[in-house]
Amino acid sequence: MPSIDIHQHFWPEPFIAVLRARDNPPHLQGDVLVLLEGRFAIDLRQDDLDARLDMLDEDEIDAAVISLQPTLGTGDLPPSERDELEHAWIEGARDVVAASDGRLRAFAPGRYVPGFAGTSIDGRAFEDLDRVAALLDELERHSSPLFVHPGAVTRSQHVPAWWTAVVDYTAQMHAAYFRWLAEGRGRWPSLRIAFAILAGGAPFQLERLGQRGPATRSALDANVYLDVATYARRSIELCAETFGVERLLYGSDRPVVDPTATLRAVRGFGESVEKLLTVDNPTSFLR
Repeated sequence: MPSIDIHQHFWPEPFIAVLRARDNPPHLQGDVLVLLEGRFAIDLRQDDLDARLDMLDEDEIDAAVISLQPTLGTGDLPPSERDELEHAWIEGARDVVAASDGRLRAFAPGRYVPGFAGTSIDGRAFEDLDRVAALLDELERHSSPLFVHPGAVTRSQHVPAWWTAVVDYTAQMHAAYFRWLAEGRGRWPSLRIAFAILAGGAPFQLERLGQRGPATRSALDANVYLDVATYARRSIELCAETFGVERLLYGSDRPVVDPTATLRAVRGFGESVEKLLTVDNPTSFLR
């Protein structure tokens, strides 16, 4: 079985074209991405298929699942604008996956699409599970997995540049995970779900939940997985001790993040743990 990176982002050409044609965020001005959060220099060479496969070779990973990051804010747009961007991404991703010789798969943004590896969704959507209930019903019915990723924020001018990634994104994932623990898994008990970035550090709060929260069944759940992207040995070790190593998935967050530290940590636990995070667990999640 191939080793799998569960968390990569990729912009196909049709999606880039729609971004360039837009006047309002999210849009591209040359090589600058304009979001409500701010302006960011973008290296679009990383969204070339050959370049992405070279990254996989560099990481010594066989395959990756690509997705459209909700942090761009597409989910906050009027439906016509959102659909234009998401449909362009879906059609472009379909072509990229077909051309990748089996090395790339894709999560469809915000909807179930037959033939895709699953669906990705903005973590803020879990603030009201009724709004996404129809999607979750469909995913469970098709035994198709869900990948939960941070969504867009508007960064305050009074915080440092790293604040969004370290504070806002983790807070969103924290809230999404505990909403699922409290309400979601009882409604969709067989839905396989993965929370990006270790669910914002959810394991750290489970002891406090045991003292302050209502009676609840164990946080250990065979259908809930955590992606380790952007973390290293201490955090991964805590999550493994809390949930079991069988609940963890390797993710790189390429091309946004250099995954060297995460890969080094995963491989530092030994071959058996590395195989679980990169082969066995993602295969089980995506099955």
